[in-house]
Amino acid sequence: MTELPQEVLAKSEPPVSLKQHIDECLQVYESLRKAFERLPVNDSDHFWKLVRLGIIFHDLGKTHTEFQKVLIKKKDQWYHQRHELFSTPFIDYLNIPEKDKLQLKLIIVGHHKDFHELFNHIQRDYKTGDDPFSFEEDGKLEWNEETEKLNYNFVQLLLKEYGVLLNPEQLSLPFGIVKDYLRSPVNLSKTDFQELLLAAGALKQCDHAASAGIFKINRLNDRHFDFLYKSSLSPYYHQKKASETEGNIVLTAPTGSGKTEASLMWLHRQMKTKGQGRTFYILPFTASINAMFERLDKKMHGDNEIVGVIHGKLSEYIESRFGDESYSIKNECLKHELKESFRALTPPLKVTTPFQLLKSIFGIKGFEKGLFEMAGGYFIFDEIHAYDPEVTAQIKVLIEFVTRYLNVHVCLMTATLPTFLKNEFEKAIGSFSEINADEALYQSFVRHHIKVMDGLLSNHISTIQQRLDAGDKVLVVCNTVKQAQEIYEALLTSHKVLLHSAFNGIDRNKKEATLKSDEVKLLVGTQAIEVSLDIDYDVIFTEPAPFDALLQRFGRINRHRIDGKYRPPCDCIVFSERNKVDKFIYKNEEVIIRTLEALKEIESKNGGVVIENELQRFIDQVYPDWSAKDKEDFDRVYSNLKADVWEHLAPFIYDSHREEEFEKQFDGVKVLPAVLNKEYQILLEANHFIKAEALKVSISKQRFASMITHDDGIHRDISAFQLIQKNIIKEIPYYIINRAYDDELGLQIDTTLSRNDYDNNIL
Repeated sequence: MTELPQEVLAKSEPPVSLKQHIDECLQVYESLRKAFERLPVNDSDHFWKLVRLGIIFHDLGKTHTEFQKVLIKKKDQWYHQRHELFSTPFIDYLNIPEKDKLQLKLIIVGHHKDFHELFNHIQRDYKTGDDPFSFEEDGKLEWNEETEKLNYNFVQLLLKEYGVLLNPEQLSLPFGIVKDYLRSPVNLSKTDFQELLLAAGALKQCDHAASAGIFKINRLNDRHFDFLYKSSLSPYYHQKKASETEGNIVLTAPTGSGKTEASLMWLHRQMKTKGQGRTFYILPFTASINAMFERLDKKMHGDNEIVGVIHGKLSEYIESRFGDESYSIKNECLKHELKESFRALTPPLKVTTPFQLLKSIFGIKGFEKGLFEMAGGYFIFDEIHAYDPEVTAQIKVLIEFVTRYLNVHVCLMTATLPTFLKNEFEKAIGSFSEINADEALYQSFVRHHIKVMDGLLSNHISTIQQRLDAGDKVLVVCNTVKQAQEIYEALLTSHKVLLHSAFNGIDRNKKEATLKSDEVKLLVGTQAIEVSLDIDYDVIFTEPAPFDALLQRFGRINRHRIDGKYRPPCDCIVFSERNKVDKFIYKNEEVIIRTLEALKEIESKNGGVVIENELQRFIDQVYPDWSAKDKEDFDRVYSNLKADVWEHLAPFIYDSHREEEFEKQFDGVKVLPAVLNKEYQILLEANHFIKAEALKVSISKQRFASMITHDDGIHRDISAFQLIQKNIIKEIPYYIINRAYDDELGLQIDTTLSRNDYDNNIL
């Protein structure tokens, strides 16, 4: 092949040539083709050829001589232009159909910025000829003059290396493409929506992964599922049935009966018969995803990274870093952190909350890449019952969208799904198979013995202490963080753990790791323990909660079999009286009343022993239908979101209003405990942004609003530090909360720091 006449850079510090970057993107591309076998496109070969061309052409604009000066830090006259605008016009000289040319231009011109931004940029900086008599044209850049600064000779030789021939003449400013697209975006009403959306996502995935040094997209294979079949015990009926069923399933089985294993057997079947696709294991609570990640990672981990976990801000961090075209990596520590961060987005099986998937259908920046990752994939929803009406409505829209347009197959599983709610999800997934645990399993699952006790849990500390002193492993579940902290301090044992939502991510992870030890004799927690913690205790004491939440709590008791058998039924003790603040946690008092009635019926008819196959009747008794308010909330969110997605979701269009709507639903604001401020500053100065963010604790918006108005509550601060890769000063605003925090109790919202402690950590 002809030797390229000179080195043209794509990135700097360390320098990466344009040829090297394209080759690395194509390396990712080859890996993607094998990992995404089920894309919903009419002609797979044609689709991937377009993506390949997009990769080859996407950075040609970087051959502009002034952009090259930016990369080597010479005095330049680049004027913050967009390199993708200069990359796009080369497509005109390809001998391909006009429709393909347009799609290529769109994915290239939109591979970094929203089209609204590009439109404003073009109008502001270039003479467009829209109004030749306007004085505003004076002082603007001449497009033709700027294109003369492109290295045509290099581009021709470079493209020849990839078997692409063209004879560029004058290159036209892609203003019309951007303007026409904004007038008529490609949404679900257009026949080419899926192909354009997925091509845009694939190009971004290749570009971002290669830039982060990730060149291989891992896939699941048979050996990753070997652990499912090694047990000496025969699989349960529902597990065997799941391993034989193709297509969508709704799986119902008791808590602790191996639903996770059943879902993975189903996944294995789909992989063998339908092909590769990314898998998303979806849990209701952020607090539970780490435990499930570690559980699956330990069982499925091979030579490569197979299981990943998606944190709330990780994908936004990656997107914002790569959205800056002058991005470069200056030191190896930063490069390693970025690579490790991006790796969490690339494994074939990801543990996540639904919110990480929902934000893609809200059209938040970078959503094309998110939807591409879902395409042809598999969704496993664990404990699908556990969401409020508004989130349930959003999940229904998500399921409808991905099953209809992205060729996604779904496994819904639960132990406690009310019939009316089950009907909503069944309508969303379309055709499905229903799998239920068999009668023999239900009869063998005699694990729990319910006792309803009068009064408040906090008035029975001595009763709980007696069980601890007798050697039992004790679980105590409270409805509020403050109550959990008080109960934890009141109970005496040398091996105890407190777990709730007011710990930062670092301390919560440590606690979840500690819980794996058999030495822990007491766990005090809140709703954070309800889902996915694979723990096994002898007795539970719990405050009153809705029936389904209590069943999840009971699922942590008498959980594991020994020699194929469970212990005799273990006590599940529920206190009937609620604290005054509980009404803010569980607002529907009628549900609590019906729950206590159901528990008392079990206590009177069955001597308190829970008969698992009777639970569905009690679930429907407690939840006969939506309440009037819940139904109103569900219908409103469902109809509005569905209309918005079906009418307005379009590649390259990021709507700030939709982003605001998405953020509104989170009842939490991240604040930094004052005692961690010094550590936070050190991490920022080292550019360890994700670790710094993990020091923060989430509090409710209501509490935040009340505390920020007080001098000794919450205040806003700004941290200034140097961006290592750019050698410039960056400022990040954040909120400091002047309340006690430690790794044992978490945030103590009623304990104000002393002036001395506060000053020592702030200054």
